[in-house]
Amino acid sequence: MRAMITGINGFVGSHLAEYLLNLGGWDVWGIVLAEDTLLPLLQESVKPLRADLRQPSQVAEALNQAQPDVIFHLAGQAFVPESFRDPIGTFTTNVLPQINIFQTIIELQLKTRVLVIGSGEVYGAIEPTDLPLNENTPLRPASPYAVSKVTQDMLTMQYHLSHQLDLIGMRPFNHIGPRQNDRFVVPAFAKQIAQIEAGLQPPIIQVGNLTARRDFTDVRDVVQAYTRAVEFGQAGQLYNLGSGRAVAVQTILDLLLADSPAQITVQIDPERMRPVQIPEIVCDASRFRACTGWEPQIPLEKTLHDALAEWRAKVNSSQA
Repeated sequence: MRAMITGINGFVGSHLAEYLLNLGGWDVWGIVLAEDTLLPLLQESVKPLRADLRQPSQVAEALNQAQPDVIFHLAGQAFVPESFRDPIGTFTTNVLPQINIFQTIIELQLKTRVLVIGSGEVYGAIEPTDLPLNENTPLRPASPYAVSKVTQDMLTMQYHLSHQLDLIGMRPFNHIGPRQNDRFVVPAFAKQIAQIEAGLQPPIIQVGNLTARRDFTDVRDVVQAYTRAVEFGQAGQLYNLGSGRAVAVQTILDLLLADSPAQITVQIDPERMRPVQIPEIVCDASRFRACTGWEPQIPLEKTLHDALAEWRAKVNSSQA
């Protein structure tokens, strides 16, 4: 099977490429921007294609060259706070590439299955009575990012219904692990702890809302789920993806601090608070589990330990 991964240099894309290559039986191609190169860990095994997915001609050239059996469409702007600062850019980055991919598949008459990665953020301003969130929960998007993901979901349904394209939509909830950008909560904590241990900052960690409870899944379990989705998923379906349990951000912080010998003071930073605060989110992924048999395997403690170990290595290497 030939796979094309958009956003292959990203947090999830790089883990997905590694997983497919280790699994065997996959010929992996990846979309990168013209000025970028593949991550070193992928350079020996992945075929790069340079394209700006917002440009229809570049999408057509890439798909015509690769002729993929499967497209894992992960590329996009994924940071919710950034979407408040740049809603137009977020919408353009997340929606236009998907339209271009779908239109190119139609024009080239490709028999390609596409997995479109949405987000659990589409449920937005939920009520406690909505929990756990299943695919029929009303959508109340609370950020421009969430609106862009609702649009992606609806485009997936529309192109499946109107053009019979082989499309599947995923709505993953919070996923964490090594290689995640430090704008997100776990690497933001881990980076600060590693810098404190190395004496590069005072023993004070800056945090946002610690009372929020979220559904966290290790990225390495997530990419296994994406592979199962393209193998067993039903065209035209949307699937939630998550662990099915809520963990307080305070618990995440406590586990990371317990993994450090440093004595660290916690300090609230108002700049890290979101405009809309949702107390608790829990995913109901029973539809996906029934379809694929997927279950998360990696304990939260291992995920956090691995994330902290990565930041310690980064900090140490920067001092060498």
